[in-house]
Amino acid sequence: MVHYTCDMCGRPLVSEEDIRYVVKIEVYTACDAMELDDDDDDDIDEEIWAMEEDNGQDETSNTAESFGNCEYKTFRFDLCTKCHKKYLQDPLFLKLWNGTRFSEN
Repeated sequence: MVHYTCDMCGRPLVSEEDIRYVVKIEVYTACDAMELDDDDDDDIDEEIWAMEEDNGQDETSNTAESFGNCEYKTFRFDLCTKCHKKYLQDPLFLKLWNGTRFSEN
């Protein structure tokens, strides 16, 4: 049996009782900065999808793949209902960063 835990708060998620939310994040170099034509963009998209399939997206993935000058990394997180609501309100945690103020000594 597979056991899930919320990746934000650490609470165990019981499959029969709790709703589990999955957050997938893709990080890659914006290849539009490079001089590519439309055919090359399609090739890059195909390579990204091929890498996702090869990485086995069923498990938490934190692997970096490189092709050309584009680095590609994926993240997968399981969230409980409470953390899911918090995440949707501030997905980049900007309020947390902006709320941190240090006194000027």
